[in-house]
Amino acid sequence: MREPAASLPISKYHQVYLVLLEQLQEGRHAQGLPGELELARQFDVGRVTVRRALEQLAQEGRIVRENGRRARPAPRAARAGRSAAAASPAAQPLHGLLANIVSVSRGTTVKVIEWRAIPASPELAQALQLREGDKVRKAVRRRSTAAGPLSHITTYVPEALVRGFGRAELAHQPILELLQAAGVQPGRAVQSVSARQADVKVAAELQVPVGAALLWVRRLVHDVDGRPVQLLHGLYRPDRYEYRMELSQVGGIEARIVANEILS
Repeated sequence: MREPAASLPISKYHQVYLVLLEQLQEGRHAQGLPGELELARQFDVGRVTVRRALEQLAQEGRIVRENGRRARPAPRAARAGRSAAAASPAAQPLHGLLANIVSVSRGTTVKVIEWRAIPASPELAQALQLREGDKVRKAVRRRSTAAGPLSHITTYVPEALVRGFGRAELAHQPILELLQAAGVQPGRAVQSVSARQADVKVAAELQVPVGAALLWVRRLVHDVDGRPVQLLHGLYRPDRYEYRMELSQVGGIEARIVANEILS
């Protein structure tokens, strides 16, 4: 059994919760979870800590607990309905550029190339305000429109925030929406746009020559409390992607992105 990462700045019960949640998502414990005493021994924590983690899983509809019986995974339909109901009151609509980004993403298809946990490098630790070596979830995806490949996107999210979604969900929903469903409230984003050349791997995914000029976007998203929750590095085909900005005389700025077949 994978032990909870001691470096995560979260409580013991939540570390137990995260590990059990991941195991449930992987299809483990189909015949029932171990008892509280056994889990306490496995995680080297008190029984009260285990009970609190199990209570949270039960409240989210992920497990069913009955007196005198081992907890077991909840039926899929009940789990999905409960999770959606729990997430909806806290979720707030996105605004401005972030809303535009999510809207454009819905019009694309996604190939998930990579989805794994990695230790934070010094650069990632600085950007996401973590300790070097803390666990970070790396996602690499290719988005395509009807015209063909559009973008090659690498996203980094603190492992502690990856709750209730995995590789399958990434193929159907933008990460910002998945983070919202997990209880994260996106706030502001800092974005820079530059240019890069396609290397061998990216060129193959985007169907462009090696060395072709691509738009490069770096976006750091913070939650409403100012904590970094997502770092994105995106490479975009300039013939299928535009970044538009309108500046008014009174200082207002409106930015939006466009990805459609007209640009191809």
